[in-house]
Amino acid sequence: MLDFIMVPAVVGIITLGIYKLFELFVRKKERLIIIDKIGDKLTPDILSGQIDFSTNIPKFSSSALKFGCLFMGLGIGMLVAFAVHYNFADFVENTYYLRSAVYGSCVLLFGGLGLLIAFIVELKVSKKK
Repeated sequence: MLDFIMVPAVVGIITLGIYKLFELFVRKKERLIIIDKIGDKLTPDILSGQIDFSTNIPKFSSSALKFGCLFMGLGIGMLVAFAVHYNFADFVENTYYLRSAVYGSCVLLFGGLGLLIAFIVELKVSKKK
């Protein structure tokens, strides 16, 4: 039923994996270059009391919110697409094109709407802080 989305999803996952792999090696190389540049100049008495790691820890992680809203939007999109296809399939001669267009558009529309809702919630939470 969702064969049209499988190829872009697999290509996207592979592309993201390759990008993250390259990014990992580049960051490692950058860190090693920074350590080499600092070299013997860094002594423990220089850093005494100047680094506070507690402020760098994020207190609110929004990845669960993003994924939750995305999947909720995808589910609502599938439900709406099914309802549209079920009600209007009698009026169209070739229902395959209607089905693929309705499912694809509803899934993308409601998935994007879910991410937009997650963004608005994040903005409201960050304004409260």
